[in-house]
Amino acid sequence: MSAQPAAAVLALVAALASGVAHSQAPAPYDATPQLVAAAQKEGKIVWYSATDVQVAEKLARAFEAKYPGIKVQVERSGAERLFQRINQEYGSKIHAADVIETSDAVHFVHFKKQGWLQPAVPSEVAKHWPKEYKDADGTYAAYRAHLSVIAYNTKLVPKEQAPKSHADLLDPKWQGKLVKAHPGYSGTIMTGTQALSQSPLGWSYFEKLGKQKVMQVQSSTEPPKKLAQGERPVMADGNEYNVFVLKESGVPIEPVYATEGTPIVIGNAALLKNAPNPNAARLFYHFMFTHEAQQLNSDVGGLRSFHPEVKEKAGRMPLSQIKLLNSDPAQLQPDNIKKKYEEYFGT
Repeated sequence: MSAQPAAAVLALVAALASGVAHSQAPAPYDATPQLVAAAQKEGKIVWYSATDVQVAEKLARAFEAKYPGIKVQVERSGAERLFQRINQEYGSKIHAADVIETSDAVHFVHFKKQGWLQPAVPSEVAKHWPKEYKDADGTYAAYRAHLSVIAYNTKLVPKEQAPKSHADLLDPKWQGKLVKAHPGYSGTIMTGTQALSQSPLGWSYFEKLGKQKVMQVQSSTEPPKKLAQGERPVMADGNEYNVFVLKESGVPIEPVYATEGTPIVIGNAALLKNAPNPNAARLFYHFMFTHEAQQLNSDVGGLRSFHPEVKEKAGRMPLSQIKLLNSDPAQLQPDNIKKKYEEYFGT
C-alpha cells in the first residue's frame, strides 16, 4: 500500500470514529431481461479478484454459460496488489475494471470514501445478507468469507504430533519446517495478522515465529500448495478454502482450528462507478450473490457464504463449531503491520 492511500485510509478511520452520515441505499435490483439484453450488447466484463484463480475462473465460466455472449476477463492478484492497482488507475483516471473483489475489508471503506463505487444492491443481498455484512449505503457487500488456518501434510506429520495452536508453532521442532504468506501481498494475511496481533498472543508471537526459519511466500493461496508438494510439512497461515479443495481432491492435507482462535476474513465485492461495461458489470455483480454462484463457491472453492440456502459439503467443520478471531477494518493500520512484520521476518 503506498503512502498516499495509507494516509487516506487513516484519515477515513478518524472520520468513521466521529460518525459519518449515511445516504439511502438504492432499491434492490434483479437480472431483468432488459438488463441481460443491455449486458449482452456490451459483451464483456473485467473482474479484479483476489479469489484463487481456479475458483474465480470457474465462477466466470458459469456466468458465461448462463449468459451467452458475455465474456468475463478475470484479473486475479493478491488483495494488496489489487488495492494498489485501483488506486493507481483511478488516480490516473484509468477505468479498466468493472467489478472489484478483495479479501481486505478496509479497501472498500477507502474506495467508498474516494467515491469510486457505484451503489447497487442485488436482490439476494437485500433479502438474505445480515446487515453487518453489507454496506448501509449499498456500495459493497460480503461476497465471501474464509478462514486463515494452520494446516499440515498428514504424510509428513502424524495427527498426534500435529500442532493444535498457534503457540505450538513456536516449538523448536518446527524450525525450518513452516511456510506462511505475507500481509504485504495478501489481504487474508493482513487481516489475520491484525487479528492475531490484537489477541492475547500479541506481536511477541510474530517476533518468536520470525526466528523459526519460515518459508515466506506471497499469496494466502500458496502455503496449502507448498504442503501439497511436500516442500513444507506445516503452514502457519493460509486460506482454508485451498485446504478444502486440495483435501477433497485426495491430497494428504488437514486444517487445524487453533485453540486460541482462527481469523475470519470477509471478502467484499463492489461495482466500480466508472465501469467501462456498466450493464454487464451490474449483471455479473448480481450473479455473484445468487444461490447458484454462492453454492459454486462453496462446493468448488470451499468458501464460506452468508446465503442461507448454501449447503456445506460433509466433512467440513461448521463455522458454529470454530472459535473465530474477528478484526475491525476501521482499526486496520496496514503500514504499521507491514513495518512490524518486516522487522520480524526480514521481508
